[in-house]
Amino acid sequence: MRLAGKVAIVTGGDSGIGHAIAVALAGEGAAVTIDFHRDLAAAQATLKAIEDGGGRGRVQQADVSKVDDIAALVDQTVAAYGRLDVMVNNAGMETRTSVLDTTPEQFDLVVGIDLRSAFFGVQHAARQMIKQGGGGHIINISSIHEDWPMPGNAPYCVAKGGVRMLTRTAGVELAPHGILVVGVAPGAVNTPIDRETMADPTQRARLEGSIPLGRVADPREIADLVVFLASDQASYATATTFVVDGGMMQASVGL
Repeated sequence: MRLAGKVAIVTGGDSGIGHAIAVALAGEGAAVTIDFHRDLAAAQATLKAIEDGGGRGRVQQADVSKVDDIAALVDQTVAAYGRLDVMVNNAGMETRTSVLDTTPEQFDLVVGIDLRSAFFGVQHAARQMIKQGGGGHIINISSIHEDWPMPGNAPYCVAKGGVRMLTRTAGVELAPHGILVVGVAPGAVNTPIDRETMADPTQRARLEGSIPLGRVADPREIADLVVFLASDQASYATATTFVVDGGMMQASVGL
């Protein structure tokens, strides 16, 4: 197994892409802390999927927009498993509001969860990795909208654009410590955030028609890339983003 003996944290590991990542990392041998904010039952379902596959995991509540909660996530993981090798900053949300309509509260909410949590997740994970020695892997789950405008979803695009530059800057700064920082930018994925679109035949057909591969991704397809990037097979990748969108950015004029 590619991650035998490794320890990982997945923020927002209770649903969607985060659930798939947590299960996939554990399936390759990592012990995984599953972070959740409100949905304990969903986090426990992720843990059950890990344990049913013979893996190890634990559940921890954290509001990752709060720096103290991020610090506790790292500290309690190390207390439980002795170290931290892989940090996956996955937690995210959106308001689907425009530049003209977004309130200060909506802006702060999106930036707090999508960007602030990634920044301080990188910081606290890196501090622990430097303390223990041996380097590590930090993976920021971004979006194609870190680079590709999505009218009507301005705070999300702004936050993901920040994650893009965080990944590049942190990757350069942390390289001397052997800590690799990469981003993963999915396109359309069949997760709860896109439930309404996927349930509407017209909207789904329009979305899938904009993707060269003709379908949205399964969360496991994102998780498989994360496993690779968390492993020693990705030992020369840092300060960059891996786009996994079925060709969407290259073919669509926007949605």
